[in-house]
Amino acid sequence: MSRIQLPLFLLLGATLAAQAQEPRIGLGLNLSIPTGAFSRTVYPANGTVTTPQTETYDLGAGGQLTATFPVDQHLAFRAVLAAQYTGGNNTAPGYDRINLQHNLFSLGGEIQIFTESAFRHKGPYLFGGVSADFERFDRSFGDVNVDYTESSRKSRMGGTVGIGHSFGLGGSPRFTMEAAYHTSLTGTDTAAGDPPATSFVRVMFGWVF
Repeated sequence: MSRIQLPLFLLLGATLAAQAQEPRIGLGLNLSIPTGAFSRTVYPANGTVTTPQTETYDLGAGGQLTATFPVDQHLAFRAVLAAQYTGGNNTAPGYDRINLQHNLFSLGGEIQIFTESAFRHKGPYLFGGVSADFERFDRSFGDVNVDYTESSRKSRMGGTVGIGHSFGLGGSPRFTMEAAYHTSLTGTDTAAGDPPATSFVRVMFGWVF
């Protein structure tokens, strides 16, 4: 997916949102489980570190703010603002452990397909879309938030697909649960110095008003 597709997708979403009248605001708590190379990466020995390095990231936590714009009975566009934190460590035989921290801020747009009602945000739904992901990678031999820390930043496009369910009998708010998979779509050429794709399974618990 090229970089030009993200603004085109967001423009499509803005067009759909313009046709809607009552957006539904959502708040959620996200728990993320790293997968693939983001979960565990082994780097070979080099001129600086003479033994293999293993980087791992643990369970992450964060939150999201959403605005859902229904455009017909089964279709809606959703704008998503999300952030999360994930901690980890880098270990190598014969060397001190390095504490890692990954922070992700995302701004994206998604299409939602409801089986019952998009207008009422009710029932099961599928969703998928793209996002602009702004990442920061921190490394420290001590406390990342207190001691000397090396930081690097990366901006790249991400993609998300998932399934959700909005519970409730009458009006709002409605309790909502989602399970989704997110991964980096660009900037993943590790041979060129890019970090591995930030891939994780995300579970969300929240409310839609």
